[in-house]
Amino acid sequence: MTVIRRKPKRHLMVFSGRAHPALADAVAADLGTKVVPTQAYDFANGEIYVRYEESVRGCDAFVIQSHTVPINEWIMEHLIMVDALKRASAKRITVVLPFYGYARQDKKHRGREPISARLMADLFRTAGADRLMAVDLHTAQIQGFFDGPVDHLMALPMLADYVIANYGKKKLAVVSPDAGRIKVAEQWSARLGGAPLAFVHKTRDITRPNESVANRVVGDVAGRMCILVDDMIDTGGTITKAADAIMAEGAAGVIVAATHAILSGPAVDRLRASSAREVIVTDTLPIPIDRQFDKLTVLPIAPLISRAIMEVFEDGSVTSLFEGRA
Repeated sequence: MTVIRRKPKRHLMVFSGRAHPALADAVAADLGTKVVPTQAYDFANGEIYVRYEESVRGCDAFVIQSHTVPINEWIMEHLIMVDALKRASAKRITVVLPFYGYARQDKKHRGREPISARLMADLFRTAGADRLMAVDLHTAQIQGFFDGPVDHLMALPMLADYVIANYGKKKLAVVSPDAGRIKVAEQWSARLGGAPLAFVHKTRDITRPNESVANRVVGDVAGRMCILVDDMIDTGGTITKAADAIMAEGAAGVIVAATHAILSGPAVDRLRASSAREVIVTDTLPIPIDRQFDKLTVLPIAPLISRAIMEVFEDGSVTSLFEGRA
């Protein structure tokens, strides 16, 4: 009796929801492939239908969806896409989250509150995800919420390289908008050749979302071009108040650098009228034309995501992309 054994050929496939198709197309192009054609639509009552138009059996699937507005709809679509892949016999499913929805709800501030970031991880695991890949999580502890491998990508190197190229000859300082992000500011400082650190002492009413008060700047920023760093800009209140506080301390200027441009509600008007010279973000979230403004610079995140996907697909090292920090 002759037994024929054939080593299965590994097959990378990229899938995208409807939230940010341009980003998925850019990632797929960098990988030398195309996004798998997908039929997706809403029923009259709002239910979502998804069907892939190609066989996915045995593939290494990477499902890209940015959790932008309407966020709950796109999260549900993302979960349904993962479930469809599992039931179609995909070999391994990696959920790619350029922006991880509900990441700010990573702990309980008061009794009887949910930890929604953990719930998100549980939902994707139940849907059939084998691995998560996210860009600049709000807090690193979210990596521990998922029962499986998590690749935490960082936009800091590309943002810092842009700052060095455009402001590297000036006297710089790195400023965190609050004490909680000082570790990220330390990484920025190291990347910028040891630029001095400062942070804005901020108070926040936990019963009122998107509201904070910038009290004072802790650290010397006088005469320096200050790089104000954060993971996201939502309504713009925290960042613009911090920029004003920095300028009041005699700074030469403020450059805002953030990964996720949510830009909700009054954010665009606030940033346009703010004392910041430039606002540097990435395109982890789609930014419509009517939400763009003169001070805004958008850097592409697709090259970073595509490199990380290739490392995962080839059983390489994602950590090596960040000099061992990821």
